[in-house]
Amino acid sequence: MLVREKHMDRGEQVSGAWAAIREGLKRDCGARLFDHWLKPIMLAGMSDKGDVVRLTLPTEFHANWVRAHYADRLLLAWRAALPMVREVRIDVAPNDIVTRVYTADEAEVAPTAPPAPGFDTRQTFERFVAGDENRVAFNAAKALANGELRFSPLFIHSATGQGKTHLMNAIGAAYRARVPSATILFMSAERFMVEFVSAMRDKDTLTFKSRLRSADLLMIDDVQFISGKGSTQEEFLHTLNELTGAGKKVVISADRAPQALDGVESRILSRLASGLVVDIKPATFALRLKIVKAKLATMADVQMPEAVAELLAARIQTSVRELEGALNRLTAYALLNDRAIDLAFAQEVLGEMLNASTRRITIDEIQRAVSAHYGMRQAEMVSARRARAVARPRQIAMYLAKRLTPRSLPEIGRRFGGRDHTTVIHAVKQIERLRGEDADLDADVRTLIRQLEA
Repeated sequence: MLVREKHMDRGEQVSGAWAAIREGLKRDCGARLFDHWLKPIMLAGMSDKGDVVRLTLPTEFHANWVRAHYADRLLLAWRAALPMVREVRIDVAPNDIVTRVYTADEAEVAPTAPPAPGFDTRQTFERFVAGDENRVAFNAAKALANGELRFSPLFIHSATGQGKTHLMNAIGAAYRARVPSATILFMSAERFMVEFVSAMRDKDTLTFKSRLRSADLLMIDDVQFISGKGSTQEEFLHTLNELTGAGKKVVISADRAPQALDGVESRILSRLASGLVVDIKPATFALRLKIVKAKLATMADVQMPEAVAELLAARIQTSVRELEGALNRLTAYALLNDRAIDLAFAQEVLGEMLNASTRRITIDEIQRAVSAHYGMRQAEMVSARRARAVARPRQIAMYLAKRLTPRSLPEIGRRFGGRDHTTVIHAVKQIERLRGEDADLDADVRTLIRQLEA
């Protein structure tokens, strides 16, 4: 009896160690990389002595990638959790996947079925910030998840980092909540190709086809990567036809519209375009600011001035994902260093990111925009005139040059008629103060920022 209890303790110890290691990998590597490459790893067993851990992955492609990139890290993690471990083996799982923890008398954890797709719980419809740029895609995704969309497939396309994956996670989670018994498959186009090729090699395509065609909801991410693969494209088309013909739901995402996909057979393009095609346009300044404020609303312990939120929205233009990453970094640095968040701190923490992500707005563009807005000649920006009708727009232009360009204070001063950098500092402080007191001036600045960022 004591021996049995000892073995059960080891099983619990190994399972607990693996759970902690997985959490550490997800935290350190990020959700996207973890979900795609590391989440499929299964704990398959441990040797009698406890010095060898065996992990498995669903395909040789996955196993090779993890061996090449994470073998050392996994070994170190296991050694830190269980010092007796000397080796971690990474193999391909057999078709009948069973999770086992071996002990001396072969006690084992009960076999478990392969897990259902795990959707990112943070990426829900409630947390998706909708605007004019993404509203059609958002409404279509909700309608499909609620069983109200009769079109299939739903094809969502946008540039990287604009919210496609968020919507797909939200669809999957909401569909599962509505129909708990539904079979949902969510995979990348790359994984579709790898699994199909593996099935062909093993002469077991029937199992692959049966699994996909049994889905009530099939979601394929980044379908542009399926281009140029003849037999894979053929199977992909058959799968689409089978599912849509049976009234099942299919969601496809890509970085461009169906007609713009290169190397994809015309039959597939026609099928993809036959459902509902929706796009997500790049977020404008207004939507980016809305996203920042929505995320801040979930951070009760973070205080951020409006000017900093606007700085992030104005300068991080590449993608919504990068915008959220910048916000996370800034708030984390503030909390870890017990610092208040202000413009100077934001520039200190995010300097390179702010400069790299922004479109290269020039001081000349700013001067032209401000001059046109206030009905004055651009030459007056560099003149010696100090009349209020000229001086105030000039200060606004200096303020925008400091906020929207990477130029130094002395350089900005030179571009405004050879003025000293202290004049620029005064202008920036003056406009920051007036924005909090003068609603009309604040509205002018907001309008100019939107115009310059468009």
